[in-house]
Amino acid sequence: MYLAIKRCLDLIGALALIIVTAPIMLAVAAAIRLTMGRPVIFRQMRPGLNERLFTCLKFRTMNHAVDREGRLLSDEDRMSPLGRWLRKTSLDELPQLWNILRGDLSFVGPRPLFVRYLSHYTQEERRRHSVRPGLTGWAQVHGRNSVPFEKRLELDIYYVDHKSLWFDTRILFATVWMVLTLRGVGADTAALDEIKVLKRSGSPTPVGRAVPHF
Repeated sequence: MYLAIKRCLDLIGALALIIVTAPIMLAVAAAIRLTMGRPVIFRQMRPGLNERLFTCLKFRTMNHAVDREGRLLSDEDRMSPLGRWLRKTSLDELPQLWNILRGDLSFVGPRPLFVRYLSHYTQEERRRHSVRPGLTGWAQVHGRNSVPFEKRLELDIYYVDHKSLWFDTRILFATVWMVLTLRGVGADTAALDEIKVLKRSGSPTPVGRAVPHF
């Protein structure tokens, strides 16, 4: 019953928000097209429910600048002023409303991470994929980018074990408050997360390369 009600609420909420935010999305798309060119939407494969892959959508926030050897610059160097603002306000996430309509995402659930992380999770951590990933989650309302990687995984498992409509509602209200107050917005930790994940299996740490992410 919980899953059926949650899916209905996801469909109704996503459709309503797409209609309401359509002018904003058109304005953002136009601004990206004028300042960074194509593509406007960034697409990347992510693991979803039961680790099935899906194409996650997001407004593009980085350009394609490269160094003299033709390698992509770091994420920080490629971040545009517009992209930085979009991330700070979370407007770059709006295209994921289409992912919710398609059933790839829910409004609430563990955020989908990189596909390459799958082989590095413990069996306990892989349980985060036993539910549909979310636009926001229990880990995000505890600090967004500022939460340490291992702690985020622990919070995801806590959500899996305590999921309910009341818990989802609590997370949604907390998310709205955090977005409006810009709390938890700090330095992007994707590169640091990459190092931590690779160290788990003794893989060589990437040095001087960009970590493609959004």
